[in-house]
Amino acid sequence: MAEKSVAVIVCAAGASNRFGRKEKKVFANVEGRAMFLRSLERFSENSSVKQMILSVSPEDEERVKLKWGANLSFFGVKVCLGGKERFETVANALKFVRPDIDLVAVHDAARCCIKDQWIADVFARAAETGAAMLACPVVATIKKVVDGVITETVDRTQLWEAQTPQVFEHKLLVRAYENLKNLDASKISDDAALVEAIGHKVHVVETDTSNWKVTYPADIAVAEAIIKG
Repeated sequence: MAEKSVAVIVCAAGASNRFGRKEKKVFANVEGRAMFLRSLERFSENSSVKQMILSVSPEDEERVKLKWGANLSFFGVKVCLGGKERFETVANALKFVRPDIDLVAVHDAARCCIKDQWIADVFARAAETGAAMLACPVVATIKKVVDGVITETVDRTQLWEAQTPQVFEHKLLVRAYENLKNLDASKISDDAALVEAIGHKVHVVETDTSNWKVTYPADIAVAEAIIKG
């Protein structure tokens, strides 16, 4: 089977409200480089990747182009503007995906510890099935809490933590986004949910917790330890 071409959308338009610093987390330094650049670099080394799109907040566009324009030009990255919500950010980026692209991968810029093998594995699974994503089994004990009181200890046997990249056939993802108008957007937390909503099964490629997502300032030290390790 011929290698399928992939466009990667790296989402870096979030407000970073939980990060608690003046600087947004995706611009924070992780082992010598901005977090979003580390994510882009990982994908640039995969031969299937033929297009990379970085989606940023309108308020950050000028800064990104001035400070990191040379890096982005080197990797051939197209910068586009994101929206207030994640689905708006991806929808805007989808408009720039070339029509000849087979698969679209959507990745959080804050997951800068992604491994090359996981990228290759999820690309291959998506090429076979049309829709695949990285995820890891939930290992923590999960409690359902109402008004500060535990009401249930949740069976975690079939629970998995969703990660990125999430990879889909180009036309399938476009169709899933066209269907968004028929859904309650407030209940859509990732792209896989949109694809599930049009009846397409999304397959899982197993990872572990080292596909770390930076949320709080303390998470940067964890990310750096993973990268060094």
